[in-house]
Amino acid sequence: MSRLIKKSRTHGRPEALLYEGPARSETMKITVFDYDEKNCIEKEVKSVEECLPFRDRPTVTWINVDGLNRVEVLEKLSAGYSLHHLVLEDILNVNQRPKFEDFGEYIYICAKMLGYDDRTGEISEEQVSFVLGDNFVITFQEEKQGDVFNEIRQRLRLGKGRLRKMKADYLAYTLLDAVIDNYFLILEKVGEKIEVIEDALLVDPDGKVQRAINQTKRQLIFLRKSVWPLREVVRAVTQSESALIRAESLAYFRDIYDHVIQAVDTIEAFRETAASMLDLYLSSLSHRLNEVMKVLTIIATIFIPLTFLAGLYGMNFNTQASPYNMPELNWRYGYLFVLGLMVVVVTGMLVFFKKKKWF
Repeated sequence: MSRLIKKSRTHGRPEALLYEGPARSETMKITVFDYDEKNCIEKEVKSVEECLPFRDRPTVTWINVDGLNRVEVLEKLSAGYSLHHLVLEDILNVNQRPKFEDFGEYIYICAKMLGYDDRTGEISEEQVSFVLGDNFVITFQEEKQGDVFNEIRQRLRLGKGRLRKMKADYLAYTLLDAVIDNYFLILEKVGEKIEVIEDALLVDPDGKVQRAINQTKRQLIFLRKSVWPLREVVRAVTQSESALIRAESLAYFRDIYDHVIQAVDTIEAFRETAASMLDLYLSSLSHRLNEVMKVLTIIATIFIPLTFLAGLYGMNFNTQASPYNMPELNWRYGYLFVLGLMVVVVTGMLVFFKKKKWF
């Protein structure tokens, strides 16, 4: 399904921003986590005005927005945190590639969050945008059907690990790491699907197997398009000189860069496997066709002398008037003799074919 953003501009400024992606729920949900090492506040806010007091606090604030349909709410939040209008355009443009931009006072990161439907085997894609400031992280998601951040929310509630002790850049790392770790869950399911297809190829390669191979190849192309650009995004983060990313957090971003490389390598390996499976499928079809043609050729070859014998003795000549007598025509056992001759011919040909290893 295509997803488009229609924008009209005057002198570089957007007059109207409109999200025209796939049909989403019209509701919007905004949740806030505000925390430090000792305390954590979690609340669902009803308006943008409730988010604004958190920007001046020394604590770390995570604002998560589910749903992009209400553009006027996004504009208020963007203005409240002094975000550039181009950032809001990027947030609404859910068809773009993953990207990284440093605006000085904040950093914008766009990534793709993937989902897998166990019932249909389809892979879905949702854009998630990160805005990292000195003491805040704002995430924007397309819909509120669920995300991969539940474990992070639980860690904030319980105060486990170092998350509540670190700054906003570590929170951004944790969120991005959750998105990337989910890639491996998707790839694991794709790998299991590939194993099933490989087993089916060895047992009974039919049309269903071919459709499964083609579907897997399309999914791998889809995954590559979503994951590959993120490699450059994370590299840009690790090479950024922004003061928003502290030295102690760079090691963690370098770690997720390795994870992205690993995910890309896995996708490439799966693509090669899918290509080889298609070649194996075509080879299996060719082999089966050759086997069928071999059997049909053998049958046709066997019937050539039988047809000759049947035609020879089926000639309607008057043997009494002919100088060349066919004694078998008047012989009492002539019919059985011809049948026996045919059996001998067939047996001899089969023995000959077997010695030649033609079947």
